Amino acid sequence: MEQAYEPSVRPSSNPQIVDEVQKNDPRAAMGAREHPRIVASYGGEYHDRKTERLVARITGALTAVSENPNQSYRITILNSPAINAFALPGGYLYVTRGLLALANDASEVAAVLSHEMAHVTANHGIERQKREEAEVIASRVVAEVLSSDLAGKQALARGKLRLAAFSRQQELQADVIGVRMLGEAGYDPYASPRFLESMAAYSRFMSVEPDNDQSLDFLSSHPNAPQRVELAREQAAKFGPEGSSGDRGRDYYLAGIDGLLYGDSPEEGYVRGQTFLHSSLGIRFDVPEGFVIDNKVEAVLATGPGDIAIRFDGVADSSNNSLEAYLTSGWVAGLLPETVRSIKVNGLDAATARASAERWDFDVTVVRLQNRIFRFLTAVPKGNADLDRTANILKASFRTMTPAEAASLKPLRIRVLTVQPGETISTISSRMMGTDRKLDLFKLINALPAAASLSPGQKVKIISE
Repeated sequence: MEQAYEPSVRPSSNPQIVDEVQKNDPRAAMGAREHPRIVASYGGEYHDRKTERLVARITGALTAVSENPNQSYRITILNSPAINAFALPGGYLYVTRGLLALANDASEVAAVLSHEMAHVTANHGIERQKREEAEVIASRVVAEVLSSDLAGKQALARGKLRLAAFSRQQELQADVIGVRMLGEAGYDPYASPRFLESMAAYSRFMSVEPDNDQSLDFLSSHPNAPQRVELAREQAAKFGPEGSSGDRGRDYYLAGIDGLLYGDSPEEGYVRGQTFLHSSLGIRFDVPEGFVIDNKVEAVLATGPGDIAIRFDGVADSSNNSLEAYLTSGWVAGLLPETVRSIKVNGLDAATARASAERWDFDVTVVRLQNRIFRFLTAVPKGNADLDRTANILKASFRTMTPAEAASLKPLRIRVLTVQPGETISTISSRMMGTDRKLDLFKLINALPAAASLSPGQKVKIISE
């Protein structure tokens, strides 16, 4: 007997989309105004269909049990290695790819998102909006050496917003609501205290390098007080003892982040030890031993012993003016005109000069490559004899990359491996890339305790190309 299937459900001619649902919502208008600034501050949006579907799946499960099931959400994955998540009025939710890389299962991401959704449903963002302000922070090198107008524009590109400046009471309220949502959505309710501890461990790991900028990270504005972890445990206990309820969603989570970009994005270049490389610009240079490179959106900064600082950036150049004329065109405050001279840097046209400010001496070197001018600022405290040595290392190492070098440069990614018989933490962590502290970082991103061991068949994350 043959039967023909006739579908009774067809696409709506008037689909419900977020823009339509939110068109008369003044809170959504507030979020929409801030959205472009948020995205720009965090390096743009990160697009990967597999990861986007994963985050949408988690958000959808939470929406069904939220305080206001009619609230619609727009979730954006930010292309930033920072560990952060936050919300704006009107249901604008943000999570960084850095946070997704640190999390080990779906319940941990759900714990963070439910906390942020709680801020939305409790209208905390409306209260915050009344007092929120943009923080314009320029590095001290920029403030000292660049003219105020240019320094302001550079700093605005990285304007650091007090995105999560909620009161202590609002944070505690969001914790309570978030853990309840977590449990009711079928996730492990103990994921919240567990991931708070993972983020604290990451913060301690990063603080070993005091020059790392963590101001865009979750714990810098979501205080991780022990009592908050204890409160989250108390709320989770209402669903039963740890391990007795809820799903962690580990397997489908790891499948969803396998291949996730880790660390620097190709658009901003790569840091490999003491070397900065940018394949699309085709350039590379080294900083001296003992320096730490911080690859920011607006510039590459490096700091070293004795308060020595380096700043590197590039600007478009459509003129045919000499580089000596460019140096004296007014963008450098305190320039000493008598020190301006033409040089060659590995065959490229360049010019160099000295500048002086109240507490600093500077070497300013510019290099022309095709239609761009690349700029090095080296700053030392007045009288420091290391100015020449530091600046000369930069000049000697700056060069164009060969096509083979550019082609071989690949971004780092999260790779999910299945432990094979005979493999150990030591053997697997040795395959980690992008860090000198391979074992420590391997344990951290897998939330493994100090004395942990691995079992065949277990899935773990590593960082590699």
